Amino acid sequence: MAAVAFDEFGRPFIILREQEKQERLKGVDALKANILAAKTVAHTMRTSLGPKGMDKILVSPDGDVTITNDGATILEQMNVENQIAKLLVQLSKSQDNEIGDGTTGVVVLA
Repeated sequence: MAAVAFDEFGRPFIILREQEKQERLKGVDALKANILAAKTVAHTMRTSLGPKGMDKILVSPDGDVTITNDGATILEQMNVENQIAKLLVQLSKSQDNEIGDGTTGVVVLA
């Protein structure tokens, strides 16, 4: 359930009620969840490295199919929820913007 409120300038913003019910991970549980998210992204990318790297078939929500071996494209198409996984995607984008290559290697090394 969401509620609409207005700021001092009359601009509307949405208050999400579900946020109150969510529990925040703390301590070792948060650390384990972040490590698992990073390992999952890295494992997905690792299989596309090297001369015998496998292509990935990516299907978007609207049904478009993409077949690629490019790390930047794979990470761009992935729908990640975890903040650490999003950080790895941003790392890959930064590598692609600055150097233009090595996006898969950067994610695997990170």
